[in-house]
Formats: sequence, C-alpha cells, structure tokens
Amino acid sequence: MKSPAQEIRFCTSTDRTRIAYAIYGEGPPLVRSLQWGTHLELDWQTPVWRAWLEALARGNTLVRYDARGCGLSDRDVDDFSTERHMEDLEAVVKASGFHRFALIGMTGGGPYGIAYATRYPEQVSHLVLYGSYLRGRIVRSKTAEQKEETETLVRLVELGWERDDPSFRQLYSSQTIPEATADQFRSFNDLLRRSASPVNAGKLLRVLHSDDISALTAEVRCPTLVLHAREDARVPFEQGGALAAAIPGARFVPLESRNHLLLEQEPAWRTLLAELTAFLPAANADCRSAPPHSSHGLTKRELEVLELIAQGIDNRSIAHRLHMGEKTVRNNVSNVMAKLGAHTRGEAIVKAREAGFGRQTSA
Repeated sequence: MKSPAQEIRFCTSTDRTRIAYAIYGEGPPLVRSLQWGTHLELDWQTPVWRAWLEALARGNTLVRYDARGCGLSDRDVDDFSTERHMEDLEAVVKASGFHRFALIGMTGGGPYGIAYATRYPEQVSHLVLYGSYLRGRIVRSKTAEQKEETETLVRLVELGWERDDPSFRQLYSSQTIPEATADQFRSFNDLLRRSASPVNAGKLLRVLHSDDISALTAEVRCPTLVLHAREDARVPFEQGGALAAAIPGARFVPLESRNHLLLEQEPAWRTLLAELTAFLPAANADCRSAPPHSSHGLTKRELEVLELIAQGIDNRSIAHRLHMGEKTVRNNVSNVMAKLGAHTRGEAIVKAREAGFGRQTSA
C-alpha cells in the first residue's frame, strides 16, 4: 500500500538525538505526542494505523513523530527517560513552527500530552486523551503478582520481538486489537517487529509503565476530551474514568469496544470520529460566517454560552467562566439547542462550528 504525500523531516533534541517527524493534511494543527510502536512510513501500510492517521488528518494538519530509538528516529540511544521524551516533543513542536495547536496523547502518550499542556498552556488550545491513564502499569500495580506480570510482559518483548516466530508479539497484538481481521492483525504484528529493536522496545515500555502524571492533572486549563474503550485489555476502563475525573472540566466518552486501538469497521469508530470532529478546532478560523442569532434568535448571553459549548467545555466550567449558576447554564444550553434545532450536544457543537464558533479558545 502506497504511503500518502506526507512531509518527513528531522529535528534535533536537547541531547543531540535526531527525531523524525511528519506533517500531513490541511487545517488547524493537531500534534500527536509520544506514541509507542510506530514508524512514520510503515504506519501507512498498516490498516489499523492508516485509518487512525486519515481520521486525525481529516480537517487538520497532523504532526506526529517517532519516539527516540524507534521508527526513523535515531535508534542508537541509551537515555529513554521521561524528561528526554518531553524534550523530544518540545523539539518537534519548535521545528514544526506551530505556536498554538490541539494536542492528542494516545495510550502511553497521554501523560506526555498532559505534561506539555501544563508546561506550555499558551500553546495548547485543546487536549485529547485516548486510552490513557494517570499512572503507568508498574506504578499502579498493588500486588507482587501484578508487578511480576508487567515485568514478564516486558521480558517477552526483550526476548522475542525480532524473532521470525510471531508468537511473542501476538500476545501484545491480541490485547491491543482482539477484534481485528486477519490482515489487520498480521500487518500490525509485523509493524511492531519493524518499529524498534527488542532492547529499545523494552526500555521504552519500562518508562511508559513507570509514568505517574497524577500530580499535574489539576493544572490542565484547556478543554479536554477523554475517550476510552469499555473492555480495553491494555489499559483498564477505570483508568480512563479516573483520568477524566482528575482534569478540571474534562469530558469523558466511553467507547463500546474490546479494542485498545479502535478499528474502523466497528460501530464505536463512528462515535470516535463524531467526538473528534465536534471537539477539535475547525478550519477557516479567521473566516467566521454570519452568527446564528441572525436566524435563530439567540440572545447575547446564549451566544456566549454557544461559544463555550463549541469549544467543548462542560456546563460546570461554563458556569465558572461566565459567573452563572449551573442550573442557569443548563437552561441556556437547552434554549440554544432548541433554537439551533439540535437534538444532542454533539449536534449543537457541529452546527456552532459550521457557523464559525469555537475558535476563540483560551489557555
């Protein structure tokens, strides 16, 4: 399968490690933080990732990169520490030239997205967290058996990642995409082998399993969307709920799926696309069309509420920003939806975005 016309570039991190990053699509920038098991070129040949990349680049300029030691980035590295990974993300953002953008942290990249959003609040307009967690698997292990299980899984990666026998990688793949077709499973399994050496894969996993972002979540100030599959075997569903609860005003969306990485053929995929479309900044930010009050009779206060709805902000946070009671906000939201002819909040967001609302975000 031929890769699309993406731009692959390189930047240098603080310790001189060369990081490969790619830019694809058109529209407001969307930066993806650290992602495990990727390869900027080979991802497009894997149906699982290709569907995700096309979805993320739909209406957006997608910026993504290979973690140090993986993909097209320098592989001969020793330091996989959390701070080094943060420096890599910082280097990619600086090299891309975008000064304000939406940020998505998927699975193990979630903690890095949160850390970046709190460290550079003026840069991050929206934050999406998918299948992620407050504490990595090692940190949240409560018993010796749980810690031993995590260590065993990492050791399997270190011992068998590059073998022709795919059984070592299949354990990871079967937990990540249990509902995959044969082609999706085979190609994803092969990508894992080619994305990193066993040593680097093991080092990266140990760091991701040791991350603990719980002390930072209360400092997140941008609109945040948290999505998590109900029967996720890699990161328990409860972790997604705890993550959303720890971030002020975050919206939590359960996805009806057994897959850690959603697949395009399942019903939950449509839910995912709708949520991302409604939440992320829309294109043509400087081309606001006539405001809907001209045809829908929205009051000045309702327009203010609609602007915050379009930014993905929940009722409690709207009440805080506009110095209103939550009951008053609920009444205003109901009036706005009725006047727009929207049956759901998501539908109201889409209509508002089409009219040009939701661009004037604040950190």
